[in-house]
Amino acid sequence: MAETDHQNHWLIPDGRLLGDERLIVKGYCEGLAALGVPLARARIAQNYSNPLLSAWGIIWTPEETRRYTVPTTVLSTSAWHGSPFEYVVTQRRPLRKRLTDPDVLAEHPVYAELAEAGATDFLAIPLEHGNGSVQGTSFTSNADTGFSDAHIHYIEDTRYAPAAALEPIAMRQSHKSLLQTYLGHGPAEEIDQGHIKRGEHRTVSAAILFADLRGFTQKASTWSEGDLLAMMGKYFEMVVSPIQEEGGDVLKFMGDGILAVFNIDDDAEASCRSAVRAAEHALTNLRDYNETAAEKGNEPIEFVVGIDFGRVTFGNIGSPDRLDFTVVGQAVNVASRVQELCKKLDEKILVTRSVAEHVTGYKHAAGYHAIRGLPKKIEAFAIRA
Repeated sequence: MAETDHQNHWLIPDGRLLGDERLIVKGYCEGLAALGVPLARARIAQNYSNPLLSAWGIIWTPEETRRYTVPTTVLSTSAWHGSPFEYVVTQRRPLRKRLTDPDVLAEHPVYAELAEAGATDFLAIPLEHGNGSVQGTSFTSNADTGFSDAHIHYIEDTRYAPAAALEPIAMRQSHKSLLQTYLGHGPAEEIDQGHIKRGEHRTVSAAILFADLRGFTQKASTWSEGDLLAMMGKYFEMVVSPIQEEGGDVLKFMGDGILAVFNIDDDAEASCRSAVRAAEHALTNLRDYNETAAEKGNEPIEFVVGIDFGRVTFGNIGSPDRLDFTVVGQAVNVASRVQELCKKLDEKILVTRSVAEHVTGYKHAAGYHAIRGLPKKIEAFAIRA
């Protein structure tokens, strides 16, 4: 029986079922240490299917086991290019470096950083998943003699087991991350919990926010495609970031329109105030954008926001083989109509009385207005900083 058999057997039937990446990596590294490997630090990375994050991973030391993430922007920097992690991922081969060699330290900043922390030896190996992707993994030693041939054999002989134990977790996290990216946090949680049948729904009280870009049709006919898409990206970023920061979920991008829902702890006041703060922050972003555009001689843009509060229903609608997770209810329709009133009343943010009664300061009565589809007029309030 090989010395590494116990390690491999633990990782696949028992470690895999832990469902916790920290415990898996901790158990794996402690198992290597028990075999006599002079391990000072290990880093096991996993690819992320996420437009903002390229990878997540675990860093283990004898003192702690912690999780980290890597933004996609790192892939365009020297932290990635020429690094040992780029090598093992692209070449699918192990890489060994003695950190006591001054020439090695000059090859990439990561080697000098590790050596400064006391590392004497470095080993990077690829971990392969069933979908063909390669994960970067590295091990360092602080021992004077570094890793022996036997130590390296132990690491390479056990590398398939941590890959098998971590792959299901990596797949689940990428799946959940993609759902949140395309559907929003709330709908992603609903779907992740198995609420996926057509007609399945849940009713909540929430603030509904509609944002709409003004003059889009005219811009689409006169601006170049590149300029139009760049502007749209900036506009969505200006609005979406504050929504997410305030705990809201963006449910739909409808051309140049944005539909978001705020259900903060089932609390009407918290939900309404979060929606209004998000709208105010978005307009602050717009002011900064337009100031910069003016300095560059570019055309400014404008958008408006309407907010209502009420009972709405989250649910799955569509055909048997094509579903959409959306929100419906009178508050959705009213928020959309209130947003349309902004142009008529020359206001940036309009809210209904059901929202205004939960917001203090900066609100101004904007009169009663007929809303298509409603028998009675509604009272609107302008939010002005």
